Amino acid sequence: MGIELEWLTSGSILFTGSIVLISGVLLGKMSYRFGLPLLLIFLLVGIGFGVDGLGIIFEDMETAQFVGMIALCIILFSGGLDTKFSNIRPVLTQGLVLSTAGVLLTALLTGLFVWWLSGMSWTNIHFAFLPSLLLAATMSSTDSASVFGILGSQKVGLKENLRPMLELESGSNDPMAYMLTLVLIETITLGNGLKVHDIMLQLGLQFVVGGAIGYGLGKGMVWLINGYIHGFYTSIKRGSYIEDKLDAIQEGLESVPVIGKSLKAGNASAPDEDQASSMVSILAIGSAFLTFAVADMLKGNGYLAVYICGIVLGNSDLPYHRGISRFVGGMSWLAQIGMFLMLGLLVNPHEMVDVVAVSLIIGAFMIIVGRPASVFLCLLPFRKLSSRARVFVSWVGLRGAVPIIFATYPVLANVEGSSQIFNIVFFVTLLSLLVQGTTIIALSKRLKLTEEPPIDETDFGVEIAESANTSLETIIVTPSHLAEGDTLRDMHLPKGQLVMMVRRNGQHIIPNGTLHLKPGDALLIIKEGLG
Repeated sequence: MGIELEWLTSGSILFTGSIVLISGVLLGKMSYRFGLPLLLIFLLVGIGFGVDGLGIIFEDMETAQFVGMIALCIILFSGGLDTKFSNIRPVLTQGLVLSTAGVLLTALLTGLFVWWLSGMSWTNIHFAFLPSLLLAATMSSTDSASVFGILGSQKVGLKENLRPMLELESGSNDPMAYMLTLVLIETITLGNGLKVHDIMLQLGLQFVVGGAIGYGLGKGMVWLINGYIHGFYTSIKRGSYIEDKLDAIQEGLESVPVIGKSLKAGNASAPDEDQASSMVSILAIGSAFLTFAVADMLKGNGYLAVYICGIVLGNSDLPYHRGISRFVGGMSWLAQIGMFLMLGLLVNPHEMVDVVAVSLIIGAFMIIVGRPASVFLCLLPFRKLSSRARVFVSWVGLRGAVPIIFATYPVLANVEGSSQIFNIVFFVTLLSLLVQGTTIIALSKRLKLTEEPPIDETDFGVEIAESANTSLETIIVTPSHLAEGDTLRDMHLPKGQLVMMVRRNGQHIIPNGTLHLKPGDALLIIKEGLG
């Protein structure tokens, strides 16, 4: 006897949801011990609490699709915020080719294989050509949540710029799979037949409109956030505030300000920095949802728009940039966890028994043939990329929550055989996470593609209060800086500048005038004015 969610009270739903969430987090520690992807644990926890486990019945595909859409917006926006253009510039072409042509090739090759498999008398699936392509299209993209989660949780660097390439591909290829899924559903339900010209036209339109909306609204949000912050501090009395503050620091009367703390001196008023940081973070996450909605209304691709909007904001000079990243990063993890738990509840494992054999065959084809073939074909023009790197990229074709979310679209559109499509996609996702997700790091080491991640000596992890009317600057000490001596006194910094911290070989040093500097030291300097 199952427990139907609609019969539960709001209190019992909250109680059940919190138990599921807490159980997932606690069991998630197993992921590090056994090398399992963290998000797979949450998927299995959801299944454990579902109809074939503790008996919670959740069959609302429409709600699952809506929640998945919101979660995917947050995940892609967070991925865009963390994508530094300076890092992806060397691999921009490779990443975009994989996220477009790679998805198309994977869908085509897998779709043809499913169609061929459907014609075999010993299989229990009998898809026509278009439904075969639809099944392949739903799971043709590399799941960004899975890739970001695995690469982000492991303190391992990858050679040949592989990490930014894989993150760019996984962050930007969901739109292509989404568009293919919608176009194929429309073609099947309307019965117009497959018209390649029309499909390419729709894909091009969605890419152009989605890209333009993402870039335009991203720039607009940068302007809005900066305008909000300037308005927030219009009441600040500037006067001689900064000079007094720097003098107080020099004389040892006050300490150097730390992240998120307001500077106070004399009668100068300082507004609530925490409030400002929180409001800016909410503005940022609001921009993600606005971008998706506007792009969708204008027939563009909302997921592509959200990702580009995140890249624009992440590479702009924004106040409270670190606070925004932390807030959106936390929201992204919550979205991923909630999405995987919900999808675990949604599936009925007993219904997948009939498709286990065929799902294993399809999943094995995608892992061993479909993905590698598309990767090697797409990367043929890029001669500098080694064969080992191509093999690794082929293996990082993780399926995750996104294919399952996309598999709900055929169900809601009443496409014939959609329940089989959903169950096959779910099983292939489990197979991918178990086989590929648990071996990515081990394979990178076996292929000798790992290296120690570079330390950014210029990143001190410090932000200063906006109300201080100051800016931070980092310089790397060179022999020319030490021409007149190797102490801070000998550097003769301009008036109104002060060295707050020195970073040497990964260690932070609080300086004084007698500290002996060395070439390669990074100096964090606070100076009057906003730069």
